[in-house]
Amino acid sequence: MTVVAAIPARFGSTRLPGKPLLELAGTTLIERVYRQVERATGIAETVVLTDDERIRAVVAGFGGRVQMTPADLASGTDRVAHAARDWNAQVVINVQGDEPLVSPEALSRLARHLCDHASDPIATLAAPARPGDAEDPNVVKVVTDAEGRALYFSRAAIPYPRHPEAARHRAHIGVYGYQRAALLEIAGIAQTPLERAESLEQLRMLESGFSIRVLAVPEAWPGVDTIEDLREVEEFLVRHGDPLSERGASTGSETSA
Repeated sequence: MTVVAAIPARFGSTRLPGKPLLELAGTTLIERVYRQVERATGIAETVVLTDDERIRAVVAGFGGRVQMTPADLASGTDRVAHAARDWNAQVVINVQGDEPLVSPEALSRLARHLCDHASDPIATLAAPARPGDAEDPNVVKVVTDAEGRALYFSRAAIPYPRHPEAARHRAHIGVYGYQRAALLEIAGIAQTPLERAESLEQLRMLESGFSIRVLAVPEAWPGVDTIEDLREVEEFLVRHGDPLSERGASTGSETSA
């Protein structure tokens, strides 16, 4: 199966304008995400999707593949689905452009699972919640059935800890893998009530009858939503080492595929 990883990237961000082009230890966020995805196995191609010429120029400048998409698309999923209509790919992985420490191993597992389990339309990731995550509405929680299929996602503490010793909270990690046909179908579905209530587009998928397989990873990685997050990730790199220092040389080019 052919797997393509897509990284949607917008210049306009309510909390942090120009986020993809902000530098972290001398390298833009968008390049850091791209290089991490490149380290994953089982992915045939990585492409940045943007509607902004500044982002296009930066990605092309570091040798990455980039495709321009319309500016009026409502979400990153819509941007990926729009591009995927013309791709010769069976599996599409949507990687957020603000996660410079996204795990190559987790992406490899996601790609491998969807290739080996074509009956799973969607797969995503979750990690054990950290202290304080259950009560934090910015951390999305997920509960699954015994087979690892999502039952619900919420910003609330699910399951409710009436018996705290039995409540094991899991934090959802917003990386999605799709069978291409499922992605295109989802993009054509209007927003659903639960999606609007919690502002979580994965609830549209559940409400529309799609099964979402949740794969477990040992821990979540920090993303960047604010300037404070950027500084925290920079400190993380100082403490734990910079993954870019381990990468090999790679080449790429702009593409419209």
